[in-house]
Amino acid sequence: MKIAGSAALVTGANRGVGEALVRELLTRGAARVYAAARDPAGLPDFADGRVIPLRLDVTLPAHWAEAATVADDLTLLINNAGQSTFGATLETPNIEAILRAELEVNLFGILHSHRAFGAILGRNGGGAIANVLSAAALMNVPLLTTYSISKAAALSLTQGIRAATASQGTLVTAAILGSVDTRMAKDVPAGVAKVTPAFVAGAILDGVERNEEDIDTDPMALDVRARIARDPKKLERFFARGLQMMRKAS
Repeated sequence: MKIAGSAALVTGANRGVGEALVRELLTRGAARVYAAARDPAGLPDFADGRVIPLRLDVTLPAHWAEAATVADDLTLLINNAGQSTFGATLETPNIEAILRAELEVNLFGILHSHRAFGAILGRNGGGAIANVLSAAALMNVPLLTTYSISKAAALSLTQGIRAATASQGTLVTAAILGSVDTRMAKDVPAGVAKVTPAFVAGAILDGVERNEEDIDTDPMALDVRARIARDPKKLERFFARGLQMMRKAS
């Protein structure tokens, strides 16, 4: 798919990877970019008439229905909005509430987007959907256990949407992120290398333009994928040691 001339919608466009995606779409010649956020007043000043602010809480089907009436020319949907609770483990007292909240954003937000825009993309020639996921979707990380669960479910849903839209020619891609320097990653240990949101935004759009169904966007994502291929049980034990270290420290 070509970014130039496209009409794109980016959720969670108010900061981090979402903001970087909006800016990169503009650089690559998108005709219109719907910049979606729960509160459009919090969006950056993109200073470009091609950017259309959009109120969108991804957990609310009614908001998606409203968005579909505004962005009926859509050809590229990027589900970027996400929620994570670092340090939420199976021993956390309110683990059920945390998991439900993350599923509402990370899983059901994508489901709502498909129900709102799947047919629209088909009418507009197929287009593309890029779901921004995580290396934590590939294997459960005990210090991010609810996030891992929600992103693994979102990866499975992405595959389901790919099958459901194949006949209309929609590209459905899973963008796997590792370690990115955003507010969501503020609790990640300082020694872990992080790439910039702009780096990830470029990698995602490169993958979309190459019609890739799976995009590993940064070195950590590539490393996790390679470690799983070599010895998945070894990597599982490695992640488990992080939980053990946290228990000892507490």
